[in-house]
Amino acid sequence: MSTPSGVDRFWTRLAGGRSTAIWVACVALFAISPLVAPGSLGPAPILSMLPFAAVLAIAAAGQTLVVQQRGLDLSVPGMIALAAALGTGLPQNHGWPVFAAVVAGVLGPAVAGLLNGLLVTVFRVMPLVVTLGMNAVLLGTVFSVAGGTPAGAPQSLNQFALDRTGGIPNTALIAIVVVGVTGVLAQRSTFGRRLTAVGVSERAAAATGIRVPALQLLAYGFAGLCYGLAGVLLAGYTKTPPLFLGDSYLLPTVAAVVLGGTALTGGLASVVASGAAALFLTQLGQLLRAVGWPDSTQLVAQSVVLVAVVLARELVPVLVRRLRRPRPVAAAV
Repeated sequence: MSTPSGVDRFWTRLAGGRSTAIWVACVALFAISPLVAPGSLGPAPILSMLPFAAVLAIAAAGQTLVVQQRGLDLSVPGMIALAAALGTGLPQNHGWPVFAAVVAGVLGPAVAGLLNGLLVTVFRVMPLVVTLGMNAVLLGTVFSVAGGTPAGAPQSLNQFALDRTGGIPNTALIAIVVVGVTGVLAQRSTFGRRLTAVGVSERAAAATGIRVPALQLLAYGFAGLCYGLAGVLLAGYTKTPPLFLGDSYLLPTVAAVVLGGTALTGGLASVVASGAAALFLTQLGQLLRAVGWPDSTQLVAQSVVLVAVVLARELVPVLVRRLRRPRPVAAAV
């Protein structure tokens, strides 16, 4: 029997891990960026890209937990918009202290997420129906809170979102903490292993004594918390967020989850890989803008990349198995 070569072992490892491809794609993208658009990896472009990558990474962390439970959260736009409206509208229109408004902006979507989870787990309504309806309710709430007019972010919130600590944007540091802590909890803790078990099979998890509804409820609630934090940070960074601030984050969060290796059928998930995919998608968008592509093509590019990566994930293991299959030796005459 022949020993696999180093190249064979590399491709086998690459095909064996669902989240490996996004790390390879990130390295490749950052390697070709200065070749395609010179100057696209300078300090200024990177520092302007990181806050948006951070917001997407935080939101994708929430979407990852929902997808892991065999759901798909279509209320992301409304969640982010609600967080932005509360964080900016409450101080300007109702005289709330900034800190209280920020807390409300983060916790408001978390409550909505818990309601999503309640309808899905207790009343057994389909996640797509629940989250789509919740999105409409949240957007209506945004109009009520904002009075139909976008409010400006408080100066302290805007300054915090723009500031850097140790040369790194505060938004990026928060994203690193959120994604890192969530990733460790999801993969290394008993709670995370139970979440994975529920995502793989609710019936089998329940048979082992796991409280399936409670865990799924927490997953949806934590997802809302992530959306709320992302919305508040984005509102602070953009200074005057539009009422439909979250509309452009639905497809990217789903794309980040899928590119990160989480299957839409639930089960195994990697929050950290979803964060890497968020960085990849944001840098891809910046690169396309640098070469002159209009913003209207960003969704098309994201969709093409999403399809390509999913196809590669399915085809590469097949090709590797065929390459490693021993060839029949011709019989001697």
